[in-house]
Amino acid sequence: MDNTNFRRSRRNVLLAGTNLLILGATNVRAEEVKPLKIGVLTDMSSLYRDVTGQGSVTAAKMAVEDYIAQGGKKSRPIEIISADHQNKADVGSAVARQWIDRDGVDVIADVPTSSVALAVNNVVREKNKVMLVSGASSSDLTGKDCSPNTVQWTYSTYALAVGAAMATNPGDTWFTLTVDYAFGHAMQRDLNNAITKSGGKIIGNVLTPLGTPDFSSFLLQAQASKAQVIGLINAGGDTVNSIKQAAEFGITKRGQRVVATVLYIDDVHSLGLSVAQGLQFTEAFYWDLTPKTRAWSERFAKRMGGQHPSALQAGVYASILHYLKAEADLGASSDGKAVVDKMKALPTNDPLFGKGSVRIDGRTIHDMYLFEVKKPSESKYPWDYYHVVKTLPASDVWRPLSAGGCYFVKNT
Repeated sequence: MDNTNFRRSRRNVLLAGTNLLILGATNVRAEEVKPLKIGVLTDMSSLYRDVTGQGSVTAAKMAVEDYIAQGGKKSRPIEIISADHQNKADVGSAVARQWIDRDGVDVIADVPTSSVALAVNNVVREKNKVMLVSGASSSDLTGKDCSPNTVQWTYSTYALAVGAAMATNPGDTWFTLTVDYAFGHAMQRDLNNAITKSGGKIIGNVLTPLGTPDFSSFLLQAQASKAQVIGLINAGGDTVNSIKQAAEFGITKRGQRVVATVLYIDDVHSLGLSVAQGLQFTEAFYWDLTPKTRAWSERFAKRMGGQHPSALQAGVYASILHYLKAEADLGASSDGKAVVDKMKALPTNDPLFGKGSVRIDGRTIHDMYLFEVKKPSESKYPWDYYHVVKTLPASDVWRPLSAGGCYFVKNT
């Protein structure tokens, strides 16, 4: 090879190397701007669709918009996707795996239905991503099935059980109708403990299928027990159906009291005040509670055709807002456990739940409220449904950290 050809060949090799370096740098930059993906895994088609569903997707979008509008640090584009888990644990876990492995999802939010949340909990921990639970209430999510990658935001069966016991008289006898899946089993356990502690007793119980349209045989068993309180351990459409049918049977007129362990504002809207009036229940959020909750809820309602937000949808908003602050502080981290650790280190503060914290076991700590449904004559404007009976301080309503059985709490 002559000198001219040698110099030309050497120059081509050097140029090729330079091109590879440029391409490599381009790929690095492309990876750096990979979007942060939030997957809202929810119920779009079944009994929890009104209290989660499309409203949860709207709440997630509002969280991202408000975070940016308030000057939050945005290290990369943020995308929101959603899917219907159909209240099936296998469907939920399959979606979670696909989202993480194929679609690059960083955080999964909402996840109503405790059996689905417990299944997705395992996937997220295995993949080291993040799950923000606002829709599922099983206290096992921060107890025996806790995960360093999961935060449970809105409520828990433990807190709801404490509130239900407070809404009745010490020493009352109970008969419970319990939906037969993870949420119902956890609530039955936590309610039994709370009622026993208050001096009461559960004298009978019947398991009910999820999504059953007919509660007549179960209510007749409860009526025959002569228990002072009939406890409804169900949620969403099941709660609506069981309360309607209890009213049709005239159960409350015969001296027995019906207590819903879980009640959402959409349930009250569906029932109407004439049926729901007087019901007392524990909840974490009410749209008309403060000027800040009203302002946010009015924005939400405009997007949702007048529908007002449930506590679960409020939990989606608040949990994602706090997640975005923690993720940005770490500089676009894809390490799920590290982001959750940062969420625990930062105090929580949002317009819907106020100031609080995320405890080491993943439990978000904030006040709860004992509400009573208004009489029709007391409601002055649309969705004006609740009286605040009592504020339940966080110190009184959440399970003690030492009593949960979370494995990494014991080892800390």
